[in-house]
Amino acid sequence: MKRSVAYFPLTLAALMLGLVVVVLGAYTRLSDAGLGCPDWPGCYGKFAVPEVADDVQQANALYPDRPLHQDKAGKEMLHRYAAGTLGLVILVLALLAWRNRRAPGQPVRMPMLLLALVVFQALLGMWTVTWLLKPIVVTAHLLGGMTILALLFWLLLGQFFHGPAAPGTQDRLLPWAVLGIVVLALQIFLGGWTSANYAAVICPEFPACRAGEWWPGPDFAEGFIFWRGLGVDYEGGVLGTPARTAVHLAHRVGALVTVLVLLGVAARAMFGQGRGARVIGCFMLAILCAQVGLGIANVLMVRPLPAAVAHNAGAALLLLSLIALLHSACVRRR
Repeated sequence: MKRSVAYFPLTLAALMLGLVVVVLGAYTRLSDAGLGCPDWPGCYGKFAVPEVADDVQQANALYPDRPLHQDKAGKEMLHRYAAGTLGLVILVLALLAWRNRRAPGQPVRMPMLLLALVVFQALLGMWTVTWLLKPIVVTAHLLGGMTILALLFWLLLGQFFHGPAAPGTQDRLLPWAVLGIVVLALQIFLGGWTSANYAAVICPEFPACRAGEWWPGPDFAEGFIFWRGLGVDYEGGVLGTPARTAVHLAHRVGALVTVLVLLGVAARAMFGQGRGARVIGCFMLAILCAQVGLGIANVLMVRPLPAAVAHNAGAALLLLSLIALLHSACVRRR
């Protein structure tokens, strides 16, 4: 297969940077720094966090309702710089793919799809700020980042594997991998919705929720209203206790279902044929166990920042392991 010499290292760099962006996004969100810069794409009218006294005074005059917090603004801009760099790398990948589009085996559709997703992801980033952390936008931004990460991994795997899988492999692994991806995607959505609605610590006990009760009057109808109009400031959340409880409990139930499904997927991979699938299954099982521990720690320790960020990273690694399993079910080694 003919392609640019830089194609593989750029794809690998994009994947690594994509994982960093996902983790930084979680760190920014969980540090309550999502509105550290109240404008977009700059920060208080500049492309760097104001530090000089005159610049700080000017920034506070521009946004008197949101005085500058340099720590939060720095986290927000770090995430934007990383995301912007990832966008540029994906743009180069798309340009290289288009230039070499007539080369045998050169992927073109995937790099172009990634470029379109990056543009849409940038819009979601802008709306996250300008629409004041609207939960559906924040959650969509998380899902967009995970989708880009998954597609970059698929693109990278395509550098090593090609053609149809061995006979029977699809029948054994493909439905399991697809089921795992669908269930995990729904759970990532529930996790994002929980975080965006500040519902992570509404149940401080485990396995019970609060005051020894497992199901303390949740309001699911209120907790899952996805659109409440514009002009609402969602920083700190707007839901009452029953609605936040419903969101949290939905995430817990989703976690139980996800664990059971992914245990089945990992077992199918570990005890199936093929060394690659067994390695993926073992990796998935290890990450899944860590995820369960981190989830419980986040509840009992009132969401310590390192554990909460690691929980997001664990979800990304589980997704990548499922993508690897799906890829192994669809293609064979060169």
